[in-house]
Amino acid sequence: MADFLYIIVKMIAVVHDMIMTWNDSFETVFSDKELHFLVIGVLGMGMLFIIYPLFKLLSENHVLVIAWIYVFTVIIVIVFAIEIGQGITGTGTMDFDDIVAGVAGFMAMFIAFVVVRAAALWIFRLIQSLFGGRSRKDDYDDY
Repeated sequence: MADFLYIIVKMIAVVHDMIMTWNDSFETVFSDKELHFLVIGVLGMGMLFIIYPLFKLLSENHVLVIAWIYVFTVIIVIVFAIEIGQGITGTGTMDFDDIVAGVAGFMAMFIAFVVVRAAALWIFRLIQSLFGGRSRKDDYDDY
């Protein structure tokens, strides 16, 4: 795990050094903080321009997908934070396999939830069709 983190840190350092060379291209010299401001701002806005239309499209009928993307992202941050914390404090071993196991646990439980939810929605819709309930097919999609 430590080796993986060192590789990531080294890649970030290489990109950071490349970005610092931007100062050679401009008349004004940017500080490290100003470059962070600019690069992360541009990166964030670029991601927003891609993700916003996607989420807008998904929000029409697929709110569960948006919730999954959010929770998956938070889970990734949490498992990395736990492993880094264990490495720093010495309260455990920092191991990439623990990250994979944690994410796999979430995925397995999410898949089980999706299967149970699909079965419940199918049963609700079957009952609706048999007893002439409301006609909207997505009445129970929020559950």
